[in-house]
Amino acid sequence: AYCINLNNKAKAGKIDPLIGRESEINRTIQVLCRRSKNNPLYVGDPGVGKTAIAEGLAKRIVEGDVPEVLHNATIFALDMGTLLAGTRYRGDFEERLKQVVKELEDYPGAVLFIDEIHTVIGAGATSGGAMDASNLLKPALSSGAIRCIGSTTYKEFRQFFEKDRALVRRFQKIDVNEPTIEDAIE
Repeated sequence: AYCINLNNKAKAGKIDPLIGRESEINRTIQVLCRRSKNNPLYVGDPGVGKTAIAEGLAKRIVEGDVPEVLHNATIFALDMGTLLAGTRYRGDFEERLKQVVKELEDYPGAVLFIDEIHTVIGAGATSGGAMDASNLLKPALSSGAIRCIGSTTYKEFRQFFEKDRALVRRFQKIDVNEPTIEDAIE
Protein backbone atom coordinates (compact mmCIF):
# COMPACT_ATOMS: atom_id res chain seq x y z
CA ALA A 1 0.00 0.00 0.00
CA TYR A 2 2.89 2.32 0.74
CA CYS A 3 4.97 1.24 -2.22
CA ILE A 4 4.82 1.68 -5.97
CA ASN A 5 5.68 -1.43 -7.96
CA LEU A 6 8.10 -0.10 -10.59
CA ASN A 7 8.07 -3.39 -12.53
CA ASN A 8 4.33 -2.98 -13.10
CA LYS A 9 4.89 0.63 -14.07
CA ALA A 10 7.47 -0.58 -16.60
CA LYS A 11 5.14 -3.30 -17.93
CA ALA A 12 2.46 -0.68 -18.42
CA GLY A 13 4.93 1.33 -20.51
CA LYS A 14 4.93 4.24 -18.08
CA ILE A 15 8.71 4.43 -17.74
CA ASP A 16 10.68 6.44 -20.27
CA PRO A 17 13.76 4.83 -21.77
CA LEU A 18 16.88 5.78 -19.87
CA ILE A 19 19.65 7.39 -21.87
CA GLY A 20 23.31 7.54 -20.94
CA ARG A 21 23.04 5.75 -17.61
CA GLU A 22 24.25 2.33 -18.71
CA SER A 23 27.25 2.35 -16.40
CA GLU A 24 25.16 3.28 -13.35
CA ILE A 25 22.60 0.58 -14.10
CA ASN A 26 25.31 -2.01 -14.68
CA ARG A 27 26.99 -0.99 -11.45
CA THR A 28 23.65 -1.31 -9.62
CA ILE A 29 23.15 -4.80 -11.04
CA GLN A 30 26.68 -5.75 -9.99
CA VAL A 31 26.09 -4.56 -6.43
CA LEU A 32 22.68 -6.24 -6.13
CA CYS A 33 24.20 -9.56 -7.21
CA ARG A 34 26.85 -9.52 -4.49
CA ARG A 35 26.67 -11.48 -1.28
CA SER A 36 27.42 -8.64 1.09
CA LYS A 37 27.25 -4.86 0.88
CA ASN A 38 24.65 -5.53 -1.80
CA ASN A 39 22.56 -2.39 -1.31
CA PRO A 40 23.35 0.31 -3.88
CA LEU A 41 23.26 3.92 -2.74
CA TYR A 42 23.01 6.59 -5.44
CA VAL A 43 24.77 9.76 -4.42
CA GLY A 44 24.43 12.81 -6.62
CA ASP A 45 23.16 16.36 -6.86
CA PRO A 46 19.41 16.98 -6.78
CA GLY A 47 17.82 16.49 -10.20
CA VAL A 48 20.56 14.42 -11.87
CA GLY A 49 18.15 11.51 -12.33
CA LYS A 50 18.78 9.13 -9.45
CA THR A 51 15.18 7.94 -9.42
CA ALA A 52 15.26 7.43 -13.18
CA ILE A 53 18.06 4.89 -12.72
CA ALA A 54 15.91 2.77 -10.39
CA GLU A 55 13.07 2.98 -12.92
CA GLY A 56 15.46 2.08 -15.73
CA LEU A 57 16.53 -0.98 -13.75
CA ALA A 58 12.90 -2.07 -13.34
CA LYS A 59 12.46 -1.69 -17.09
CA ARG A 60 15.48 -3.91 -17.73
CA ILE A 61 14.23 -6.55 -15.29
CA VAL A 62 10.85 -6.63 -17.04
CA GLU A 63 12.58 -6.93 -20.42
CA GLY A 64 14.70 -9.78 -19.04
CA ASP A 65 17.86 -7.80 -19.73
CA VAL A 66 19.52 -8.66 -16.38
CA PRO A 67 21.61 -11.56 -15.01
CA GLU A 68 19.64 -14.62 -13.98
CA VAL A 69 20.02 -13.81 -10.30
CA LEU A 70 17.82 -10.76 -10.83
CA HIS A 71 15.21 -12.29 -13.12
CA ASN A 72 12.64 -12.54 -10.34
CA ALA A 73 13.52 -9.16 -8.79
CA THR A 74 10.77 -6.60 -8.30
CA ILE A 75 11.56 -3.01 -7.46
CA PHE A 76 9.22 -1.31 -5.04
CA ALA A 77 9.58 2.45 -4.57
CA LEU A 78 8.69 3.59 -1.08
CA ASP A 79 5.96 6.22 -1.38
CA MET A 80 6.90 8.65 1.36
CA GLY A 81 3.77 10.73 0.80
CA THR A 82 1.33 7.96 1.62
CA LEU A 83 3.64 6.53 4.27
CA LEU A 84 3.60 9.83 6.16
CA ALA A 85 0.01 10.81 5.41
CA GLY A 86 -2.04 10.96 8.58
CA THR A 87 0.72 9.73 10.89
CA ARG A 88 -0.48 11.72 13.87
CA TYR A 89 1.06 9.83 16.70
CA ARG A 90 4.60 8.92 17.49
CA GLY A 91 5.21 5.43 16.25
CA ASP A 92 2.60 5.49 13.44
CA PHE A 93 5.29 5.92 10.82
CA GLU A 94 7.44 3.14 12.29
CA GLU A 95 4.45 0.81 12.39
CA ARG A 96 3.77 1.40 8.71
CA LEU A 97 7.38 0.97 7.75
CA LYS A 98 7.56 -2.23 9.79
CA GLN A 99 4.57 -3.47 7.81
CA VAL A 100 6.29 -2.60 4.50
CA VAL A 101 9.49 -4.38 5.53
CA LYS A 102 7.55 -7.43 6.66
CA GLU A 103 5.56 -7.66 3.43
CA LEU A 104 8.69 -7.30 1.33
CA GLU A 105 10.52 -9.95 3.35
CA ASP A 106 7.78 -12.35 2.31
CA TYR A 107 7.99 -11.27 -1.32
CA PRO A 108 10.71 -13.18 -3.17
CA GLY A 109 13.12 -10.94 -5.04
CA ALA A 110 11.80 -7.70 -3.57
CA VAL A 111 14.11 -4.69 -3.75
CA LEU A 112 13.04 -1.57 -1.89
CA PHE A 113 13.93 1.78 -3.47
CA ILE A 114 14.02 4.68 -1.02
CA ASP A 115 14.49 8.08 -2.59
CA GLU A 116 16.08 10.64 -0.25
CA ILE A 117 16.93 7.79 2.10
CA HIS A 118 18.58 10.21 4.55
CA THR A 119 15.08 11.30 5.61
CA VAL A 120 14.37 7.77 6.78
CA ILE A 121 17.61 6.46 8.14
CA GLY A 122 20.83 7.67 9.60
CA ALA A 123 21.39 10.76 11.66
CA GLY A 124 18.96 12.70 9.47
CA ALA A 125 16.12 10.73 10.88
CA THR A 126 17.16 10.85 14.51
CA SER A 127 17.18 14.61 14.67
CA GLY A 128 13.40 14.49 14.18
CA GLY A 129 13.13 12.00 16.99
CA ALA A 130 10.16 10.10 15.68
CA MET A 131 11.58 8.94 12.40
CA ASP A 132 14.52 6.76 13.22
CA ALA A 133 13.51 4.00 10.94
CA SER A 134 17.02 2.76 10.43
CA ASN A 135 16.61 0.40 13.36
CA LEU A 136 13.73 -1.22 11.52
CA LEU A 137 15.67 -1.51 8.30
CA LYS A 138 19.11 -2.53 9.54
CA PRO A 139 18.15 -6.03 10.75
CA ALA A 140 16.35 -6.80 7.48
CA LEU A 141 19.32 -5.54 5.48
CA SER A 142 21.96 -7.33 7.51
CA SER A 143 20.12 -10.65 7.39
CA GLY A 144 19.73 -10.20 3.64
CA ALA A 145 15.95 -10.53 4.00
CA ILE A 146 15.52 -7.52 1.77
CA ARG A 147 17.72 -5.52 -0.52
CA CYS A 148 17.46 -1.81 -0.68
CA ILE A 149 18.47 0.88 -3.16
CA GLY A 150 18.78 4.33 -1.68
CA SER A 151 19.42 7.75 -3.13
CA THR A 152 20.80 10.84 -1.43
CA THR A 153 22.83 13.97 -2.12
CA TYR A 154 26.53 14.47 -1.37
CA LYS A 155 25.72 16.90 1.40
CA GLU A 156 23.33 14.50 3.14
CA PHE A 157 25.67 11.59 2.55
CA ARG A 158 28.47 13.37 4.38
CA GLN A 159 26.21 14.77 7.06
CA PHE A 160 24.22 11.68 7.94
CA PHE A 161 25.37 8.54 6.23
CA GLU A 162 29.11 8.52 6.78
CA LYS A 163 28.62 8.87 10.53
CA ASP A 164 26.62 5.66 10.76
CA ARG A 165 29.11 2.79 10.47
CA ALA A 166 26.42 0.13 10.33
CA LEU A 167 24.89 1.77 7.27
CA VAL A 168 28.21 2.38 5.56
CA ARG A 169 28.89 -1.35 5.94
CA ARG A 170 25.69 -2.31 4.17
CA PHE A 171 25.47 0.21 1.37
CA GLN A 172 27.70 0.56 -1.66
CA LYS A 173 27.98 4.16 -2.84
CA ILE A 174 27.42 4.76 -6.56
CA ASP A 175 28.19 8.26 -7.77
CA VAL A 176 25.64 9.72 -10.13
CA ASN A 177 27.06 12.66 -12.02
CA GLU A 178 25.42 15.22 -14.25
CA PRO A 179 24.69 13.66 -17.65
CA THR A 180 27.12 14.75 -20.35
CA ILE A 181 25.88 17.29 -22.86
CA GLU A 182 25.79 14.58 -25.55
CA ASP A 183 23.59 12.37 -23.34
CA ALA A 184 21.36 15.26 -22.40
CA ILE A 185 20.82 16.15 -26.07
CA GLU A 186 20.12 12.53 -26.94
